Amino acid sequence: MPDSKFRPLENKLDMDQTLALLREVTTGADDGELYLERRRSEVISFDDGVVKTASFDASEGFGLRAVKGETAGYAHASEVSETAIKRAAQTVRLAVGDGGGTWAEPPTLTNQRLYTDQNPMDDASFPIKIDTLREIDAFARALDKRVIQVSATIAASLQEIEILRPEGGIMRDVRPMSRVNISVIVEENGRRESGGMGGGGRAGLTMLIERAHWEPVAREALRIALVNLSAVPAPAGQMDIVLGNGWPGILLHEAVGHGLEGDFNRKGTSAFSGLIGTQVAAKGVTVIDDGTIPDRRGSISFDDEGTPSGKNTLIEDGILVGYMQDRQNARLMGVAPTGNGRRESYAHAPMPRMTNTIMMGGDAAPADIIADLKDGIYAVGFGGGQVDITNGKFVFSCTEAYRVQNGKIGAPVKGATLIGDGPAAMKQIRAIGNDMALDPGIGNCGKSGQWVPVGVGQPTLMIGGITVGGAG
Repeated sequence: MPDSKFRPLENKLDMDQTLALLREVTTGADDGELYLERRRSEVISFDDGVVKTASFDASEGFGLRAVKGETAGYAHASEVSETAIKRAAQTVRLAVGDGGGTWAEPPTLTNQRLYTDQNPMDDASFPIKIDTLREIDAFARALDKRVIQVSATIAASLQEIEILRPEGGIMRDVRPMSRVNISVIVEENGRRESGGMGGGGRAGLTMLIERAHWEPVAREALRIALVNLSAVPAPAGQMDIVLGNGWPGILLHEAVGHGLEGDFNRKGTSAFSGLIGTQVAAKGVTVIDDGTIPDRRGSISFDDEGTPSGKNTLIEDGILVGYMQDRQNARLMGVAPTGNGRRESYAHAPMPRMTNTIMMGGDAAPADIIADLKDGIYAVGFGGGQVDITNGKFVFSCTEAYRVQNGKIGAPVKGATLIGDGPAAMKQIRAIGNDMALDPGIGNCGKSGQWVPVGVGQPTLMIGGITVGGAG
């Protein structure tokens, strides 16, 4: 049988009483809402020839918020009932005090739909998912005799939300997510290396678990592992680098994107604070945050406050033109919200977050960019990284990189880390490729203890003067 729709304001709560309570809580405030959510998720992992994990999680709850000035009262519970909401209201009301706030204009309602509302967990039976993972394992092992371990994961989830506004408006969204990941470990002459690949988005599992999809993914995971098997120690020192297109945009996301979120700039703690209208990047650099791309991992029909998602230009031809905003920070900064108010779940208050953050393409051929690199690193894969928002300083580890000398791509290098700061790196962009690409759908972003799915994208780039930490 198909799942029943999540309609708590119809079958769990009395709409009139709930709305009256919400209005009572937010009287004298600037803003507020009741956020209701149901989430279900499934993860099946096949590791070293056996099923390692087969889990199903379900959660349901609400978050109640009232905002006045810079203060926000927020309370949540995993029980959706009038009694629980009344208890939460007592806490939330403390933020409003004696009132005196100026009520903000409500979000504009939208019929925008960027993805299916079907449950991706229903796209295949459990036995079919297990058989698919077994096939992936056998296929990857047969590709090369050096493969000693294979890990594969199928994951899917469905998030359903309702947002009730004090004005009486109700916004509903159903957000699917699916993903298939494959990693391999290879060994030769006592040396072991790994490689991984995967992806997905806000769509069903059907295409992801077809052999035509996962075979190339498995081959790519093996290719990366074999590249690392022959890698030599990375050089160290300051040099020019070329970043590949697609997933290397994660460096842009971390080193620049977070610094363009409204809360950091309102508080003056970002390296980009107060710089609207000034040149913060090389000419030709245009950066957008676009939550409206159909089926993408970071896309949302509207944000977790009810504001329709948008295609927001942040940097245009090197000039900083805007920040990403939720409702509270936008109001306090005197600008419009941009559809970037996001939260991990009903247990978290919204804050300004990225969706799909992209540097637009230029006109240079990627081969010409590499040919112009005299002595440096060509980085096409990244792992973890750390960033200090206040100054933009970053450290990123490369999972696939190559030494380039006199425009020729040489041996792969292992242990390379890129060290620099985002604002300086943006001004040192020397070439922008014509090959802008989005990542395969693997991004998660952390901020203040909250995690949300995101996307990144960029063309091939040359950046000058980056410090490379390596082994030699």
